[in-house]
Amino acid sequence: MTVNLNAAASFLATHARVLDRRRFQLLTGEAKPQAVLAAVEGYRNADGGYGWGLEPDLRAPESQPGGALHALEVFEEVAPTATPLAAELCDWLESVSLPGGGLPFAFPVADPAGCAPFWTQSAPTFSLQSTAFVAGTALRVGARDQAVAKHPWLTAATDTCLEAIRRVDSAPHAIELSFAIRFLDAAHATRPEADELLDHLGKFLPDSGILHVAGGADDEFMRPLDFAPAPGPARKLFDRKAVESELDDLEARQQDDGGWPVVFASYSPAATLEWRGYATVSAISVLRANSRVNW
Repeated sequence: MTVNLNAAASFLATHARVLDRRRFQLLTGEAKPQAVLAAVEGYRNADGGYGWGLEPDLRAPESQPGGALHALEVFEEVAPTATPLAAELCDWLESVSLPGGGLPFAFPVADPAGCAPFWTQSAPTFSLQSTAFVAGTALRVGARDQAVAKHPWLTAATDTCLEAIRRVDSAPHAIELSFAIRFLDAAHATRPEADELLDHLGKFLPDSGILHVAGGADDEFMRPLDFAPAPGPARKLFDRKAVESELDDLEARQQDDGGWPVVFASYSPAATLEWRGYATVSAISVLRANSRVNW
């Protein structure tokens, strides 16, 4: 099997956001980091946070943890180029966090048009899922950006996530579990307790590493590559042959139109296409990180 990069480029040109087209070009060496940063800055608010549909199922303009996640993903991708926008985003996170650096699942929006209900109906209480997905990505950015690595918000949020994971005593929701494991994978280099906590969360994984997403579609599952997309400490939780099989499957899921599918429902026509563009760039990035795509 081989990935058809030309077909992927055509799919992205036809359907995807400028941001994901630029991210793809960064992967292939056709764009500089500054072009990707310019694309993501269009989603930035004056407060230093990100909204405006950067999380495709959250169309509202207000800055959100979901927007912070996707902005930080870009800041990770442009490394070793660093941007002051990353530390400014940490400043915003510090300004809106709960005591201890934790985050709620989402903040209220003025207009829920086009937004998934779960984003607009969340409680203003600590969410391990949101805190872990933002802090884990920030830790990966911090590996190349000392302004992020030393930011007091990230220190506090990391401590809070580690303690929350330590207290997990029943199976979390599959998506929350995936982000908690990815957080520990990122924290492993600087927090020795992350290794033991990976074993702790591993107890909630079936042998296959495949978990159904409660409340999602019948065929919506979190799979080994959702928990550990790149080689790293979290891979110890999964059978090597199972990971290789998942990589084969990911490679084979490229569609005739050049893009990758998504299995979950979206809440606006724009989000449906945007998620496919995001998924296409993510699939190619994962395959590249696992030496399945070279150029």
